[in-house]
Amino acid sequence: MIFKTFGWSFAVTVVGLVAAFLYGGPTAIAIATILIILEVSLSFDNAVVNARVLTKMSHAWRKIFLTVGIVIAVFGMRLLFPLVVVGVTAKMNPIDAWSLAMEKGDPDVPGTYGYILNEAHPSIAAFGGMFLLMIFLNFFFEQGKEHHWFGPVERFMEKFGVLDGAAVIVALATLLGFGLTFADHTRDVLVYGVIGILTYLLVNGMGELFNAEPEGDEEIEGSTGELILATGKAAFFMFMYLEVLDASFSFDGVIGAFAITSDPVIIAIGLGVGAMYVRSLTIYLVNKGTLNDYVYLEHGAHWAIGALAVLLLFTIGHHIPEVVTGLIGVGFIAAAFGWSVRHNKLHRDDEVSSEPEPELAGV
Repeated sequence: MIFKTFGWSFAVTVVGLVAAFLYGGPTAIAIATILIILEVSLSFDNAVVNARVLTKMSHAWRKIFLTVGIVIAVFGMRLLFPLVVVGVTAKMNPIDAWSLAMEKGDPDVPGTYGYILNEAHPSIAAFGGMFLLMIFLNFFFEQGKEHHWFGPVERFMEKFGVLDGAAVIVALATLLGFGLTFADHTRDVLVYGVIGILTYLLVNGMGELFNAEPEGDEEIEGSTGELILATGKAAFFMFMYLEVLDASFSFDGVIGAFAITSDPVIIAIGLGVGAMYVRSLTIYLVNKGTLNDYVYLEHGAHWAIGALAVLLLFTIGHHIPEVVTGLIGVGFIAAAFGWSVRHNKLHRDDEVSSEPEPELAGV
């Protein structure tokens, strides 16, 4: 099961590290390895959320996510996206942007590739932060969840979610607060933050719209109910949702990678291999039914997403080490996994006793 799911990731790792060695020797291998770990640690919660969406998609679309999706993730977000940002910001064509990138200048020196990309960070952080915040808010504002991890907080959010447009209201208020706080970037923060919110509403809304028309969809094999796997337009917009989600997660990693190296080739190799592991981990979670077996795991992932969204917004005006965001995400996931294991143990004990279900925060 492990090799079947992660086989391609292992193969890509070997190819990537060999390419790094041929490109820059042992030093390049060491840096690429650090970037692989960075990408996986920052995006573990991404894999959990991806898995929940993939459970609604047909097997064919899952393969598209693992093939076409990884091409978009590696070459689109980890290599081409920084070039596009630098090209637009510095008003230069892609060839000149690539030439500037290959100069490997110091990111602290004005005019270098890393410096220009860092200057665009407020806009990038506002877009990604608001997109992720919408994911966090919509999950906890959703009605009728069977389990609550942070009991009092999650129940309060669920009650508040009854208000029409609650997620948009909170997101816009948050965006306005950060826009006014970082006065030097107010215009960019507000503009790109609103674009991030609109992107979420468009992609998520289109997916739900077409998912409401199940004609021609494929029934889940081996299920006892009438659950439907999305195909066609519904699956396409779910796929687009996943790609935008991946992009939002990758912003922090791409920008943070320049604190380690300014070489775009090594960054693409390291983050690209890491993205492959995130894809494989997503498939593993789907195939094993992990989210159903560990009931708080999805909650932990969304709390991690909320924390990452807020941290991204704070990075508009303050530097936050990538190790902090990575550890917070992994910490939420690990805590949710441990609490799920405890829940499962107590649930088994409930067959012979009436001990109540545990909830975090002493509830």
